[in-house]
Amino acid sequence: MKRFPQAIRSFRAVNNLTERARRECTTVRSIHDGVVEDRLLTAPVALANDAQMRIRGTRRALRTLVALLWVAGAALGHASLARADVLIGSVLRVIDGDTILLQSPDNLRQSVRIAGIDAPEPAQPHGREAREYLARLVSSGDVRAECPKLDHRTSVVCKVWARPTDCANCDRSIDVGLAQISGGMAWWYRRYAMEQSAEDRARYEAEEKTARRNGRGLWAAKEPVAPWEWRRGR
Repeated sequence: MKRFPQAIRSFRAVNNLTERARRECTTVRSIHDGVVEDRLLTAPVALANDAQMRIRGTRRALRTLVALLWVAGAALGHASLARADVLIGSVLRVIDGDTILLQSPDNLRQSVRIAGIDAPEPAQPHGREAREYLARLVSSGDVRAECPKLDHRTSVVCKVWARPTDCANCDRSIDVGLAQISGGMAWWYRRYAMEQSAEDRARYEAEEKTARRNGRGLWAAKEPVAPWEWRRGR
Protein backbone atom coordinates (compact mmCIF):
# COMPACT_ATOMS: atom_id res chain seq x y z
CA MET A 1 0.00 0.00 0.00
CA LYS A 2 3.05 2.30 0.47
CA ARG A 3 3.37 2.64 -3.31
CA PHE A 4 0.05 4.43 -3.67
CA PRO A 5 1.42 7.95 -2.82
CA GLN A 6 4.34 7.23 -5.15
CA ALA A 7 1.89 6.54 -7.97
CA ILE A 8 0.13 9.87 -7.36
CA ARG A 9 3.45 11.74 -7.32
CA SER A 10 4.48 10.06 -10.57
CA PHE A 11 1.24 11.06 -12.28
CA ARG A 12 1.74 14.67 -11.19
CA ALA A 13 5.34 14.60 -12.44
CA VAL A 14 4.22 13.29 -15.83
CA ASN A 15 1.62 16.04 -16.10
CA ASN A 16 4.25 18.67 -15.20
CA LEU A 17 6.65 17.28 -17.83
CA THR A 18 3.93 17.33 -20.45
CA GLU A 19 3.14 20.93 -19.66
CA ARG A 20 6.84 21.88 -19.79
CA ALA A 21 7.18 20.21 -23.18
CA ARG A 22 4.15 22.11 -24.46
CA ARG A 23 5.55 25.44 -23.23
CA GLU A 24 8.97 24.68 -24.71
CA CYS A 25 7.53 23.95 -28.12
CA THR A 26 5.39 27.10 -28.03
CA THR A 27 8.33 29.30 -27.05
CA VAL A 28 10.54 27.96 -29.83
CA ARG A 29 7.94 28.57 -32.49
CA SER A 30 7.69 32.19 -31.47
CA ILE A 31 11.42 32.80 -31.96
CA HIS A 32 12.20 31.73 -35.47
CA ASP A 33 11.09 29.07 -37.91
CA GLY A 34 14.65 27.98 -38.56
CA VAL A 35 15.26 27.20 -34.87
CA VAL A 36 12.08 25.25 -34.46
CA GLU A 37 13.43 22.04 -35.95
CA ASP A 38 16.55 21.91 -33.73
CA ARG A 39 14.68 22.66 -30.50
CA LEU A 40 11.86 20.25 -31.20
CA LEU A 41 14.34 17.43 -31.73
CA THR A 42 16.27 18.02 -28.49
CA ALA A 43 14.56 19.36 -25.38
CA PRO A 44 11.07 17.99 -25.98
CA VAL A 45 12.51 14.58 -26.89
CA ALA A 46 14.52 14.45 -23.68
CA LEU A 47 11.46 15.47 -21.69
CA ALA A 48 9.39 12.83 -23.44
CA ASN A 49 11.97 10.13 -22.61
CA ASP A 50 11.93 11.22 -18.98
CA ALA A 51 8.13 11.14 -18.96
CA GLN A 52 8.15 7.67 -20.53
CA MET A 53 10.41 6.33 -17.77
CA ARG A 54 8.16 7.82 -15.12
CA ILE A 55 5.08 6.31 -16.78
CA ARG A 56 6.66 2.85 -16.69
CA GLY A 57 7.45 3.28 -12.98
CA THR A 58 3.88 4.41 -12.36
CA ARG A 59 2.48 1.37 -14.13
CA ARG A 60 4.61 -0.92 -11.98
CA ALA A 61 3.38 0.83 -8.85
CA LEU A 62 -0.24 0.55 -9.97
CA ARG A 63 0.14 -3.16 -10.74
CA THR A 64 1.50 -3.70 -7.25
CA LEU A 65 -1.35 -1.66 -5.78
CA VAL A 66 -3.97 -3.66 -7.68
CA ALA A 67 -2.44 -6.94 -6.50
CA LEU A 68 -2.43 -5.74 -2.89
CA LEU A 69 -6.04 -4.60 -3.12
CA TRP A 70 -7.08 -7.95 -4.64
CA VAL A 71 -5.40 -9.87 -1.82
CA ALA A 72 -7.00 -7.60 0.78
CA GLY A 73 -10.42 -8.03 -0.81
CA ALA A 74 -10.09 -11.80 -0.87
CA ALA A 75 -9.04 -11.81 2.77
CA LEU A 76 -12.00 -9.65 3.79
CA GLY A 77 -14.42 -11.69 1.72
CA HIS A 78 -13.43 -14.85 3.55
CA ALA A 79 -12.71 -13.35 6.96
CA SER A 80 -15.02 -15.72 8.81
CA LEU A 81 -13.23 -18.73 7.35
CA ALA A 82 -9.75 -17.31 7.88
CA ARG A 83 -10.45 -16.78 11.58
CA ALA A 84 -11.09 -20.50 12.07
CA ASP A 85 -8.92 -23.12 10.42
CA VAL A 86 -11.17 -25.81 11.89
CA LEU A 87 -14.84 -26.22 10.98
CA ILE A 88 -17.16 -28.63 12.75
CA GLY A 89 -20.63 -29.32 11.45
CA SER A 90 -23.12 -31.71 9.96
CA VAL A 91 -23.05 -32.76 6.33
CA LEU A 92 -26.10 -31.37 4.55
CA ARG A 93 -25.27 -32.85 1.18
CA VAL A 94 -22.60 -34.85 -0.57
CA ILE A 95 -22.01 -33.03 -3.84
CA ASP A 96 -19.64 -35.54 -5.46
CA GLY A 97 -16.91 -37.96 -4.48
CA ASP A 98 -14.65 -35.29 -3.03
CA THR A 99 -16.94 -32.39 -2.06
CA ILE A 100 -19.49 -31.96 0.74
CA LEU A 101 -21.76 -29.16 1.91
CA LEU A 102 -21.20 -28.51 5.59
CA GLN A 103 -23.52 -26.71 8.01
CA SER A 104 -22.06 -25.28 11.22
CA PRO A 105 -23.90 -25.19 14.57
CA ASP A 106 -24.84 -21.53 13.89
CA ASN A 107 -26.41 -22.58 10.54
CA LEU A 108 -23.68 -21.21 8.29
CA ARG A 109 -23.16 -23.32 5.17
CA GLN A 110 -19.85 -23.97 3.48
CA SER A 111 -18.77 -26.07 0.54
CA VAL A 112 -15.79 -28.22 1.55
CA ARG A 113 -13.47 -29.93 -0.89
CA ILE A 114 -11.59 -32.85 0.61
CA ALA A 115 -7.85 -32.28 0.52
CA GLY A 116 -5.40 -34.68 -1.10
CA ILE A 117 -7.83 -36.51 -3.38
CA ASP A 118 -9.56 -36.16 -6.73
CA ALA A 119 -12.61 -38.39 -7.24
CA PRO A 120 -14.28 -39.24 -10.55
CA GLU A 121 -16.63 -36.52 -11.76
CA PRO A 122 -20.37 -37.35 -11.56
CA ALA A 123 -20.53 -37.99 -15.32
CA GLN A 124 -17.50 -40.27 -15.26
CA PRO A 125 -17.52 -44.02 -14.68
CA HIS A 126 -17.59 -44.63 -10.90
CA GLY A 127 -18.64 -41.02 -10.28
CA ARG A 128 -21.92 -42.05 -8.67
CA GLU A 129 -20.27 -44.85 -6.68
CA ALA A 130 -17.64 -42.43 -5.34
CA ARG A 131 -20.35 -40.03 -4.18
CA GLU A 132 -22.34 -42.80 -2.48
CA TYR A 133 -19.23 -44.19 -0.80
CA LEU A 134 -18.40 -40.74 0.57
CA ALA A 135 -21.98 -40.31 1.80
CA ARG A 136 -21.63 -43.47 3.87
CA LEU A 137 -18.31 -42.32 5.33
CA VAL A 138 -19.79 -39.05 6.64
CA SER A 139 -23.17 -40.43 7.71
CA SER A 140 -22.38 -40.91 11.40
CA GLY A 141 -22.83 -37.53 13.09
CA ASP A 142 -20.93 -34.32 12.48
CA VAL A 143 -17.46 -34.05 10.95
CA ARG A 144 -14.34 -32.04 11.64
CA ALA A 145 -12.71 -30.16 8.78
CA GLU A 146 -9.18 -28.77 9.01
CA CYS A 147 -9.07 -26.08 6.34
CA PRO A 148 -5.77 -24.43 5.41
CA LYS A 149 -6.80 -22.92 2.05
CA LEU A 150 -9.50 -21.78 -0.37
CA ASP A 151 -9.74 -23.16 -3.86
CA HIS A 152 -10.61 -21.22 -7.03
CA ARG A 153 -14.32 -22.05 -6.66
CA THR A 154 -14.58 -20.47 -3.17
CA SER A 155 -14.82 -23.86 -1.49
CA VAL A 156 -12.50 -24.48 1.40
CA VAL A 157 -10.00 -27.29 0.95
CA CYS A 158 -9.94 -29.38 4.10
CA LYS A 159 -8.72 -32.56 5.63
CA VAL A 160 -11.98 -34.07 6.85
CA TRP A 161 -12.38 -36.36 9.85
CA ALA A 162 -15.51 -38.47 10.47
CA ARG A 163 -16.72 -40.84 13.15
CA PRO A 164 -16.78 -44.58 12.40
CA THR A 165 -20.02 -45.41 10.63
CA ASP A 166 -21.01 -47.89 13.38
CA CYS A 167 -20.25 -45.58 16.31
CA ALA A 168 -21.91 -42.15 16.41
CA ASN A 169 -20.41 -41.41 19.84
CA CYS A 170 -16.83 -42.30 18.94
CA ASP A 171 -14.10 -39.79 18.19
CA ARG A 172 -13.72 -38.50 14.65
CA SER A 173 -10.88 -40.84 13.74
CA ILE A 174 -11.59 -41.62 10.07
CA ASP A 175 -9.51 -39.64 7.57
CA VAL A 176 -12.20 -39.35 4.89
CA GLY A 177 -9.83 -38.59 2.02
CA LEU A 178 -7.63 -41.55 2.87
CA ALA A 179 -10.72 -43.78 3.15
CA GLN A 180 -11.88 -42.73 -0.32
CA ILE A 181 -8.49 -43.68 -1.75
CA SER A 182 -8.41 -46.95 0.17
CA GLY A 183 -11.85 -47.89 -1.20
CA GLY A 184 -10.74 -47.20 -4.76
CA MET A 185 -13.09 -44.22 -5.01
CA ALA A 186 -10.52 -41.48 -5.64
CA TRP A 187 -7.01 -40.78 -6.87
CA TRP A 188 -4.33 -39.38 -4.65
CA TYR A 189 -4.04 -35.82 -6.00
CA ARG A 190 -0.29 -35.67 -6.54
CA ARG A 191 -0.47 -32.15 -7.97
CA TYR A 192 -1.07 -30.83 -4.46
CA ALA A 193 1.04 -33.39 -2.61
CA MET A 194 3.39 -30.76 -1.19
CA GLU A 195 0.45 -29.19 0.66
CA GLN A 196 0.21 -32.37 2.72
CA SER A 197 2.45 -33.48 5.55
CA ALA A 198 5.15 -36.03 4.73
CA GLU A 199 3.22 -38.60 6.76
CA ASP A 200 0.00 -38.02 4.81
CA ARG A 201 1.82 -38.17 1.49
CA ALA A 202 3.25 -41.57 2.40
CA ARG A 203 -0.12 -42.88 3.59
CA TYR A 204 -2.10 -41.65 0.59
CA GLU A 205 0.43 -42.99 -1.88
CA ALA A 206 0.58 -46.39 -0.16
CA GLU A 207 -3.22 -46.71 -0.02
CA GLU A 208 -3.58 -45.85 -3.69
CA LYS A 209 -1.02 -48.50 -4.62
CA THR A 210 -2.85 -51.09 -2.52
CA ALA A 211 -6.24 -50.18 -4.00
CA ARG A 212 -4.82 -50.34 -7.51
CA ARG A 213 -3.11 -53.69 -6.90
CA ASN A 214 -6.31 -55.20 -5.51
CA GLY A 215 -8.55 -53.77 -8.23
CA ARG A 216 -10.81 -51.91 -5.82
CA GLY A 217 -13.48 -49.52 -7.07
CA LEU A 218 -12.38 -47.53 -10.09
CA TRP A 219 -9.21 -49.65 -10.36
CA ALA A 220 -11.33 -52.56 -11.55
CA ALA A 221 -11.40 -50.83 -14.93
CA LYS A 222 -8.59 -51.60 -17.34
CA GLU A 223 -7.57 -47.97 -17.93
CA PRO A 224 -9.46 -45.59 -15.63
CA VAL A 225 -9.28 -41.95 -16.70
CA ALA A 226 -8.10 -39.57 -14.01
CA PRO A 227 -10.64 -36.78 -13.37
CA TRP A 228 -8.14 -33.98 -14.11
CA GLU A 229 -7.58 -35.48 -17.55
CA TRP A 230 -11.30 -35.99 -18.08
CA ARG A 231 -11.94 -32.32 -17.23
CA ARG A 232 -9.22 -31.23 -19.64
CA GLY A 233 -11.03 -32.96 -22.48
CA ARG A 234 -14.34 -31.15 -21.82
